[in-house]
Amino acid sequence: MSGSKTIPEQVRKRAAELRDVLHRHNYLYYVLNEPEVSDAEYDRLMRELIALEDAYPELRVPNSPTQRVGVPPIDKFETVTHTIPMLSLEDAFSESEVLAFDDRVRRFLGTDSDILYTIEPKMDGLAVELVYENGHLVEASTRGDGYTGELVTQNVRTINTVPLTLIKTPSVPIPSRIEVRGEVFMPIEAFKRLNQERLDRGEQPFANPRNAAAGSLRQLDSRITARRHLEIFCYGVGTVTDLKFTSHWEVLQHLKALGFRINPYIKRQVRINGVFAYYRDMLDKRYDFPYEMDGIVIKVDDLELQKRLGEKARSPRWALAYKFPPTRETTRVLKINVQVGRTGALTPVAHLEPVSVGGVTVSRATLHNEDEIKKKDIRVGDTVLVQRAGDVIPEVVKVIKTKRTGTEKAFHMPAVCPVCGCKVFRLKGEAVWRCVNANCPAQVKERIKHFASKGALDIDGLGDKLVGQLVEKGLLSSYADLFFLDKTTLTKLERMGEKSAENLLNAINKSKKVSLSRFIYALGIRHVGEHISRVLAQKFRTLRRLMSAGVDELKTVDEIGPVVSESVRAFFGNQENQKNIERMLKAGVTLETEEPAGEQFLADKTFVLTGALETMTRSEAKARIQAMGGKVSSSVSKKTDYVVAGKEPGSKLDRAKELGIAILDERKFIQILRSYRGKG
Repeated sequence: MSGSKTIPEQVRKRAAELRDVLHRHNYLYYVLNEPEVSDAEYDRLMRELIALEDAYPELRVPNSPTQRVGVPPIDKFETVTHTIPMLSLEDAFSESEVLAFDDRVRRFLGTDSDILYTIEPKMDGLAVELVYENGHLVEASTRGDGYTGELVTQNVRTINTVPLTLIKTPSVPIPSRIEVRGEVFMPIEAFKRLNQERLDRGEQPFANPRNAAAGSLRQLDSRITARRHLEIFCYGVGTVTDLKFTSHWEVLQHLKALGFRINPYIKRQVRINGVFAYYRDMLDKRYDFPYEMDGIVIKVDDLELQKRLGEKARSPRWALAYKFPPTRETTRVLKINVQVGRTGALTPVAHLEPVSVGGVTVSRATLHNEDEIKKKDIRVGDTVLVQRAGDVIPEVVKVIKTKRTGTEKAFHMPAVCPVCGCKVFRLKGEAVWRCVNANCPAQVKERIKHFASKGALDIDGLGDKLVGQLVEKGLLSSYADLFFLDKTTLTKLERMGEKSAENLLNAINKSKKVSLSRFIYALGIRHVGEHISRVLAQKFRTLRRLMSAGVDELKTVDEIGPVVSESVRAFFGNQENQKNIERMLKAGVTLETEEPAGEQFLADKTFVLTGALETMTRSEAKARIQAMGGKVSSSVSKKTDYVVAGKEPGSKLDRAKELGIAILDERKFIQILRSYRGKG
């Protein structure tokens, strides 16, 4: 090739070695959750490979680990025909429908014997087909209409849980061609972060994680896909050369051995009664999972029986989707009110005719902002489709316009704050209207509620109604006023006896001793959440240093960009905020210095908390772990180091036992905290 450099043989060999090593570490980290090297070592290997490919571009093959970052955009997606159709599944919504399916299977096969099924969670994502030739990913496509899909190979390459090359072992043969089928999805936490980023930019949020995954996978610019957190579980195959399997379970085990990620909750050889027990268990755990699932899938395990059963026009006779109760329902918009948040943001909220969605009665749904209402054309009186997913706030998905009668009324954002009557404004580039009055009672209430919340000062007994009373009676105009309340004043309030007043004052006094990071978070600085609060606390170590930091100094801190820097500087530059902080310090608020970066004794340790603790709240336990560099996760996985089990633990304890993860009671947990501190 003209102009290209001759690649020394040792360089070519080293690049191949690095590709193999990095593929293996990706598999260990993303698929098995069992990393063998530190992040620093992995980064060193990756930088070495990048340097070699930069020096010798011909080494940059499509399946190199360096290519997960995406490539320049394409004009449009090409299409491909699946060699074996990707059929959809027939749905069932009741035990009687599942029993009817089992009866049909046995009658079709002419047997009275029990059928053995493989059962698995039904992911709510996007079906794809991955084609490998001689162990290398050569093509990836969407399900499409089941017969023809769109080629999304470059986008799929960016998904860390998709192997670019298959694992080679003597005992696991790699077929010359294998078509692997799976479900691409976006974890719930990643979905929330993405939607918040879009709202902050004034963009339309995705309706649900499935839409977010589909939208991310179908980007013409794969670099955008690479920035989205997509994952995959593989569940079957299309055409496979050179290999023969006897059961669906055997297929899954072979895929796992080749490096594919298989859902760990799949069960094999289950009779029909076992299917119902599994369904109830998955339904009970539904919202404990870090991803969305909308049911279970039941498959005849024996492949020869699958072949005999065959397919109907649109679905196989040997498989069934047993769906969970719907998380979407139709209802009617009774009225639209506007709520005012602690930063002055005006959020329209739909008040609905109560409806059960996924087993929970929903009577309100967020409408996000004015642009969202206009885009969906939501009017008072409309019949709408409402969606709820996990603990995500219910929202209106769309209007059922065919149900309109002509009596529906358009909604307009108010020109003044609905609480204080002051002018509202909307900055250029933002989707949110805001109240300009910092002393607006609604903002004051929300700021105080945030200040007293579990992630902040955790003042027990200071609920929404009590905060409302205190603000409306003029007893609180800022969170600093909390530290100057007295028993005489409190006992004059409705439903506030002497004992209740004493309990509240004790809780306020207890909150005076707080870590710097929790105090920063409690202040309610715009764009500063719990994580950024910890970053700032560990960097500046004292409140005085943080308060005096300029924008340029703030921008030098890792993870702190210009928007956060400006917000922090503006907050501490405000005289009213300075006055409130000084009042709190004079009232006896004591800030505990964060552990410096060199003393993060629990670094790389991941904890999961379940059940109630006696000597501390869950929030306090979380803060102590994080102050020492540890991580606290909401779900149990192979990456979890410890599960702390208090009284009445939930299903997380069962999951920990299944995975063989260390389980700590409260006494052992405290011993660990003390022993790590003792290493200093």
